[in-house]
Amino acid sequence: MDLNEIINSAIAEGVIKLTMSKPNSNAEYRKITVSKTDKGYFAEQFTDKQVFHKIIEDLLEYLKSLSDKYLQINIWTSGFEHIVLISKKGNVSYKRKATKTAPKSKTHNRKKNYLIEEGTVVPPLVDMGIFTKEGKIVQSMYDKFRQINRFLELIDDEIKNKSYKEINIIDFGCGKSYLTFIVYYYLTEIMNIKANITGLDLKADVIENCNKSAQKYGYSGLTFKIGDINGYKCDKKPDMVITLHACDTATDYALYNAMEWGADMIFSVPCCQHELNSQIKSDKLSILTRYGIIKERTAALMTDAIRANILWYKGYNTQLLEFVDMSHTPKNILIRAVKSQIPQKTKDRYLAEAENLINEFGFNPTLYRLIQK
Repeated sequence: MDLNEIINSAIAEGVIKLTMSKPNSNAEYRKITVSKTDKGYFAEQFTDKQVFHKIIEDLLEYLKSLSDKYLQINIWTSGFEHIVLISKKGNVSYKRKATKTAPKSKTHNRKKNYLIEEGTVVPPLVDMGIFTKEGKIVQSMYDKFRQINRFLELIDDEIKNKSYKEINIIDFGCGKSYLTFIVYYYLTEIMNIKANITGLDLKADVIENCNKSAQKYGYSGLTFKIGDINGYKCDKKPDMVITLHACDTATDYALYNAMEWGADMIFSVPCCQHELNSQIKSDKLSILTRYGIIKERTAALMTDAIRANILWYKGYNTQLLEFVDMSHTPKNILIRAVKSQIPQKTKDRYLAEAENLINEFGFNPTLYRLIQK
């Protein structure tokens, strides 16, 4: 059998997985792994330092285009392994052997596919100590690696179905900007979108260090400025506003500004929600205010529920999602709001729900006051 016949025969049996290894001088990648998924075939193409992903539309054409670049091909079908060895002179030797267990398809593979895969050299992740210089995950930092990818997934859910060629983003209260650098990398390197990101924080030394890092990485579209969440003047409408860990009512000012500018997307992780905790009172539901820890958690949840409903009222399809925070161990809530066409009747209903809660517990929340202006 020649090579094309072998490939055709294996595909006819139903390929579950294959690897192409021992590259010759014409090969771009040192190794390729192809796995069957629910939606077809998915390739992982490895260089010495990176891994590139590709969705394969035509497996036969894909294999034929690469078959002269590798000296070994292993193909697994249901119950069999096809082993192809190719000499430097082009002579093909072939063996088909029965296997007790076939490799599982990508659908059942317990390894999660992350937007940033291990083996990809990402300078900010190296400097954070999450990756080694070779792109390997530092074992003790694996939780942070998962957290970063989770945040990117929440953004990717909204970005991937849009046709952005350029995107403008404001990051309020950026701090040391760990996630800001990774968001920039994701947009420019993975999504191939020109990103203009402005990070704002009140600490001059933090802003100086962040700008130095952006220059070091060559991230020309990423700049950092000293600025307050309340009162910042935006030169042009942002497509996205990010606000992570804006303490207490700073989150409300960030959400208000984002809505006033008409930002397409808002991603917010609140923290330190003290305002409603100091206001909450109810004669009929005093059980929720009697115990300190219950009172604190109830007030925090009510704060975000009111914020979410106000975002709906202002024209944003809003979700409250579970998010594992970068710097804290408890699971936090992330607010994801996307500007949408929402009927006025629906908007009014969400506002009425928020007002019922406000009136029941005697609240005077900042975001509610701001939208009354």
